[in-house]
Amino acid sequence: MIKPLLTSLLLLSIGVFSQEKSSHKLDNQAAATVKSINLETNETKKDTAMLINHKEATLIDSLWLKSLYNSPLNDDFQYVNPDENISDTIYNELETAVLKERLSHLNSTTPFNVEYNASLEKIIKHYLKTRKNTLGDLMGKAAYYFPMFEEHLDKYNLPLEIKYLAIVESALRPRARSRVGASGLWQFMYYTGKQFNLNVSSYVDERHDPIRATEAACKYLSNLYSIFNDWDLALAAYNSGPGNVSKAIRRSGGSRNYWNIRHYLPRETAGYLPAFYATYYILEYADAHDIQPTKFIASRFETDTIVVKNQITFDQINKILNTDTKLLELLNPQYKLNIIPFIKGKNYTLRLPKELIGKFVSNEDQIYAFAKAEEAKREKPLPKYFESPQRLRYRVRSGDYLGKIAKRYGVTVSQIKRWNGLRNNNLKIGQRLTIHPRKFTSTTTKKSTTKVAQNTSSKPDIKGKYVTYTVKKGDSLWLISKKYPEVSVDQIKNWNNIWSVKSLIPGTKLKIYKG
Repeated sequence: MIKPLLTSLLLLSIGVFSQEKSSHKLDNQAAATVKSINLETNETKKDTAMLINHKEATLIDSLWLKSLYNSPLNDDFQYVNPDENISDTIYNELETAVLKERLSHLNSTTPFNVEYNASLEKIIKHYLKTRKNTLGDLMGKAAYYFPMFEEHLDKYNLPLEIKYLAIVESALRPRARSRVGASGLWQFMYYTGKQFNLNVSSYVDERHDPIRATEAACKYLSNLYSIFNDWDLALAAYNSGPGNVSKAIRRSGGSRNYWNIRHYLPRETAGYLPAFYATYYILEYADAHDIQPTKFIASRFETDTIVVKNQITFDQINKILNTDTKLLELLNPQYKLNIIPFIKGKNYTLRLPKELIGKFVSNEDQIYAFAKAEEAKREKPLPKYFESPQRLRYRVRSGDYLGKIAKRYGVTVSQIKRWNGLRNNNLKIGQRLTIHPRKFTSTTTKKSTTKVAQNTSSKPDIKGKYVTYTVKKGDSLWLISKKYPEVSVDQIKNWNNIWSVKSLIPGTKLKIYKG
């Protein structure tokens, strides 16, 4: 008995030793790969190609991620519909008696007034009939966001059912923007966000940060409930403001029941609570309606964050970690330009799948060195950090069209149309447009001290308040801007209606305004 036992132990020891040796070998190989990262892009690609990559699985993941990113829930998805826009829907799969019973059960488990009425039934059946394909996508997103929502709602002692409000507000799109400028999962206006420390800069919109925005929403809802002492009215005030709810109460003769005052509320708010209750019902009884969640990026618990120590772009992270920009955008929606800045006194974080967190932490020095080297090779610097205004008013000029204006400010044509209530693409000279820009002026941080040569071929001719510069062979907008203190590339483009580098032909006359 002893000999077989000794033999088994020996074999086991050899196996363990072999595994440990193999493990150390792999660790050393990984370390060697990291150390060998050359700061040249081509070399980096060569190194990352050495990582194990299952082509079929990668293709499937990329196609799925593309499908997820291009879902209708990531575009202009209007969730709240006023009653008059919803026709009576024939949906025989849900009987009125069954709906009443289920709503009664929900009402017994929540501080909200989940009461049956014909309007609510109409909206529930409308959603089940027309939105069944998107409801599975919403449930997939909910599986990612709801644990985080519930954590904060519990922290502020708020009803957990409020998590469904984010669906009504944004369809769980962290970068959603309304036609009036409300933004993020919880749809904060610029100045309301400021009240709850949600700052907006050239790089970061904290209204898009799921954690910070949820924290702000909890504080705001707590304040509203302390005013009205009724959750239905608090939610109505969240949508239209406490002033509109107070006016509706007065106009109704003092009633404090939402269903009695809803016809005195703004049009959208009148459909707001029914949309909330319809969503609440459908997701609670999803199985009964054969609605199954679709796969989302990951569980919230399968991701983690790391505080960045130097400015870095999504593209640079991709080159090192061999990940995907769309994935980074979905996990880090607060970074408007796909750039994570480093600002003294601020802690900006990067959220990654947990399996990539270890890679990033272990190789931080090399990653930041690579980012700095990439930046040193950049001809045009990254945009200068500054606080962003809420919106701007643009005056349509001759030659303007929606695509041109959209490209200038980094937005889409559909967004401009939605913000301004446009039904077609026609514009009039002098027409004023509201724009919520995503592109920001790139400015030089150092003033040029180089004197322009004193010859007629290169010296600009001064005419009034601007100078005229003649484009030479080899010129770029960046090189031209360096000749004039405090003049940016974007300014030159705007002054001269340049929308493509192809427009910069030798001999072209450019106006450069000074002072």
